[in-house]
Amino acid sequence: MIQRILLLVVIAAACAGPAFAAAGSGSVRPPAPDSLVLTGNPYVDLLGLERMRVAPMQDSLEKNLGEPARKSVWLASGLSIVLPGAGQFYAKSYWKSALFLAIEATAWTLAAVYDGKGDEKTDFFEGLADQNWSVVRYGQYTEQHLTGGRTFNWLVSNDAALPPWDRVDWGELNNMERAFSAQPGGGFYSHTLPRRPEQQYYELIGKYTQYNQGWNDADPTLPPDYSVLNANLTPTFLHYSQLRGEANDYYSVAKTFVTVAIVNHVISAIDAALTASSYNRNLHAEALIRTFPAPGGFTQVPALKLHYNF
Repeated sequence: MIQRILLLVVIAAACAGPAFAAAGSGSVRPPAPDSLVLTGNPYVDLLGLERMRVAPMQDSLEKNLGEPARKSVWLASGLSIVLPGAGQFYAKSYWKSALFLAIEATAWTLAAVYDGKGDEKTDFFEGLADQNWSVVRYGQYTEQHLTGGRTFNWLVSNDAALPPWDRVDWGELNNMERAFSAQPGGGFYSHTLPRRPEQQYYELIGKYTQYNQGWNDADPTLPPDYSVLNANLTPTFLHYSQLRGEANDYYSVAKTFVTVAIVNHVISAIDAALTASSYNRNLHAEALIRTFPAPGGFTQVPALKLHYNF
């Protein structure tokens, strides 16, 4: 142990000698090219001399402290397909990220709002139909004006306590509608009525004049003439048709905003790919520490290295 201490003392004295000599001379001379320079660090001086043989002002060490990573174009695009703005955030374009995310949130919010309004209006007009339109009344009018001597067993119950839609055989009712449309003057029977509660049931009874006679304020004495029926549509039919149209308008607006959201995904994905590519081409900086030869050893100097990726 004592021998090691003595060895270190000898080495330290040897390293300190040149430094004191330089200080006493009052002037400092830079080391000559390819000369050995003692740093005062025994480990470096004894074991790393060959690595410290340098030319004046030549970098001997660069320590990369912050080289920017390149951005994956495919990852940026994929992130924005899933969530608009995410790819822009990954590519460090934060304002565009916020813009695409705001469009996404707004589009889905408005789509939900208008879809809810459509549902509310639909519930209202369907309730109005259940209270004021009767498939039994419609079937009786159709049977009353049917020609050709054919009969159809479409009415299966006379119990008025049952709802009208539970009192009819829908297959027989549709057969009677087809027979009516084939007779002279019956061409305005253009559709067969779907079963309640299908969406088309509520759609047709407020859209086509052949179903006018099922409303409770219809005149049962009207002849089966399209022009007459068209001129004598009941107020309830017209009001119901307006409500149904308003509901469809709400659904149409909701669908438009869903389309906006989908387009936002596509545009955001394309823009994210372009943004990532632009990021990779932009000017970036590397923070470095460089080691330069100096009198009596070396000195470390912070440096900023600029580079441009093509």
